[in-house]
Amino acid sequence: MAAPTAPKPNALPWLAASALVLGLDQWSKAWVLRALPEFTAVPVIDGFWNWYRTYNTGAAFSFLADAGGWQKYVFMVLAFGISGLMAWMLARTPRGDWKQALPLSLVIGGAVGNVIDRFLHGHVVDFIQWHVGDHYWPAFNIADCAVVGGAIGIALFGLLAGKPATKGG
Repeated sequence: MAAPTAPKPNALPWLAASALVLGLDQWSKAWVLRALPEFTAVPVIDGFWNWYRTYNTGAAFSFLADAGGWQKYVFMVLAFGISGLMAWMLARTPRGDWKQALPLSLVIGGAVGNVIDRFLHGHVVDFIQWHVGDHYWPAFNIADCAVVGGAIGIALFGLLAGKPATKGG
């Protein structure tokens, strides 16, 4: 009878990065709700970057923001589903494979951060506003940065990984 093999260390400890993102996100939003006026630009770098407290009931770029309220629950279920899938993927990723683990962890932390907002406030708190002249990007937050950065990492490292080399040919 063969001796059982020890399980390989998985990347679930990378969820600490998710917790860090979540903590920074919730801390920054608490600061925004306490310190920034609503819908008023507070320049950080004149002509480029403002603090601007606003709210998003939709998804990216206010998608479905005026849908009547049902979208809040759809986005919450979707975020939990995606986070669960990515946690499952982390459990199957080798611990030292940061190119897979870090992006997955960033998406999880950001998704859960925005879910907390939807649950507590009924909307997501956004406060980072970039602009050039009269051209403004939609306001965003730390959670959004983590989700976008993680998604870019997943795509980039997935593309750079390429196909495994085959023997003999």
